[in-house]
Amino acid sequence: QVQLVESGGGLVQAGGSLRLTCAASGRTFSSFAMGWFRQAPGKEREFVTAISRSGGSTYYADAVKGRFTISRDNAKNTVYLQMNSLKPEDTAVYYCAADFRLVAGTAPVTPGEYDYWGQGTQVTVSS
Repeated sequence: QVQLVESGGGLVQAGGSLRLTCAASGRTFSSFAMGWFRQAPGKEREFVTAISRSGGSTYYADAVKGRFTISRDNAKNTVYLQMNSLKPEDTAVYYCAADFRLVAGTAPVTPGEYDYWGQGTQVTVSS
């Protein structure tokens, strides 16, 4: 079992930055690929970014490529999402997710592949 707790959301003006943090507890954090997803009102949950177990591989949705950066610190059981140049369309609840996997160098990009989810943190970008 893994517990995930997101923090760092809030209200920011367009063009601003936020850093989300996801703290994990339970099973060995380095055994999990990690991902961030988001869900806006009336829309389906969508992939934002993911990182492999060691952090050597990262994946980004086209909508956030070049603006968002995912990273992880396995010693602190934490994954981060640095969000720069935020746009109103980035407004959503952001969820952290963990996928237990034996293959070290990859991470999934679809929500159904993830085993554990956090409760989400609201990000609101005003125009």
